[in-house]
Amino acid sequence: MNATIPQRSTKQTQVELYDLQLQALASIARTLSREQQIDELLEQVLAVLHNDLGLLHGLVTISDPEHSALQIGAIHTDSEAVAQACEGVRYRSGEGVIGNVLKHGNSVVLGRISADPRFLDRLALYDLEMPFIAVPIKNPEGNTIGVLAAQPDSRADEQMPARTRFLEIVANLLAQTVRLVVNIEDGREAADERDELRREVRGKYGFENMVVGHTPTMRRVFDQIRRVAKWNSTVLVLGESGTGKELIASAIHYNSPRAHRPFVRLNCAALPETLLESELFGHEKGAFTGAVKQRKGRFEQADGGTLFLDEIGEISPMFQAKLLRVLQEGEFERVGGNQTVRVNVRIVAATNRDLENEVEKGKFREDLYYRLNVMAIRIPPLRERTADIPELAEFLLSKIGRQQGRPLTVTDSAIRLLMSHRWPGNVRELENCLERSAIMSEDGTITRDVVSLTGVDNESPPLAAPLPEVNLADENLDDRERVIAALEQAGWVQAKAARLLGMTPRQIAYRIQTLNIHMRKI
Repeated sequence: MNATIPQRSTKQTQVELYDLQLQALASIARTLSREQQIDELLEQVLAVLHNDLGLLHGLVTISDPEHSALQIGAIHTDSEAVAQACEGVRYRSGEGVIGNVLKHGNSVVLGRISADPRFLDRLALYDLEMPFIAVPIKNPEGNTIGVLAAQPDSRADEQMPARTRFLEIVANLLAQTVRLVVNIEDGREAADERDELRREVRGKYGFENMVVGHTPTMRRVFDQIRRVAKWNSTVLVLGESGTGKELIASAIHYNSPRAHRPFVRLNCAALPETLLESELFGHEKGAFTGAVKQRKGRFEQADGGTLFLDEIGEISPMFQAKLLRVLQEGEFERVGGNQTVRVNVRIVAATNRDLENEVEKGKFREDLYYRLNVMAIRIPPLRERTADIPELAEFLLSKIGRQQGRPLTVTDSAIRLLMSHRWPGNVRELENCLERSAIMSEDGTITRDVVSLTGVDNESPPLAAPLPEVNLADENLDDRERVIAALEQAGWVQAKAARLLGMTPRQIAYRIQTLNIHMRKI
């Protein structure tokens, strides 16, 4: 049943209405200047409209862009039950009088509610024989972010335009407050998403879920990660290919105060020097052919966070000098630009080279080496911690099992076979072996026979000692010997061997194929 509004016995003059409106406006301004909860401020403003100006049962609806709708943010009513019942009411864009204001951004004035079929009367608060005013609340960009509405306590007359203009003024005053409500709601959702993401990241990148092992060498690695993670020191991760250097870098970042900032990765061996500079420092529009717009490099992308530079030992002496300046000064210029860019980035670098030996040979700058080697963490190869293989196998099979959607188990005899292998490719090779074994296992049980089918056996010969470096400029070497020597020196990584020979990756791939060179699996 709709409320019946008592009629005023005397009619206000225009001057009297203006005087009341000025007093109400001053009261509203004082209300909005107080430090209170936003919903309380809105309710107090609606109370001023109700008590001082006869604009009854005022309500403020707040935009919910996700659902293209308005939800009630505040309402003035004497009934607590009615107020609670109104909390879940929404008006979609174009729906009813309120939704019409949201859609078109214009005020709607009804001389008598019952004469307009758009009025939905969902709140059952208003007298259907009386007027109704609804005005938009807009942000500085002109977008409707809410609606202010109320019902005059007297029938429509010549003062309706003045009441409408006054509500529009109040709506402008409320715009900042309503924007704060919208931002708070968005902030709560963003905070919930952020907290959920942080929980997921901690679960994924926690020490116990990243690097597995209980041997003394691995316990020492864990201790180093925990200690260095909480500081901003530069870290140099040393280890053979496949030992999990990037995993260590991720653990350091996601367990540090920078965990909520970007973690950016770059493999320095994957790009030629000209592209490496642009990739790290960015470039300006027109800096070179194809630079159609300004592009931020990895340093800028990682600002406030961590930059992981893998294969740092592969960069040229010329580029080493450029990198040293950034590490020392924290500033650089984009390619083709002259404006200095400053960044706050933590560096975690990794290499499978003996950088100290490279420094002695003059292949790596000593000052850059000591700038990187603030805190060194050496990851032992798998052959030096075979006691960790059972635990590693269980961990990796659990991961593979989740991907395949079934439980996987491994027999003791299969574990013994895995422990007898030399694993030149380290943990990466072990994971690939277990994934192949899981594919070939019908019932999800990894047996010794299944592992043997992947090429692993307990008679694997020990790894050969590394070959001495060959002078690639030696004229006595034929083409095939020179390519093989370069591949040996590059650890059988084609991109590295190509740089040693001054070739492109495509050229060396063609040579390997035409010279019938059998690539060694690392």
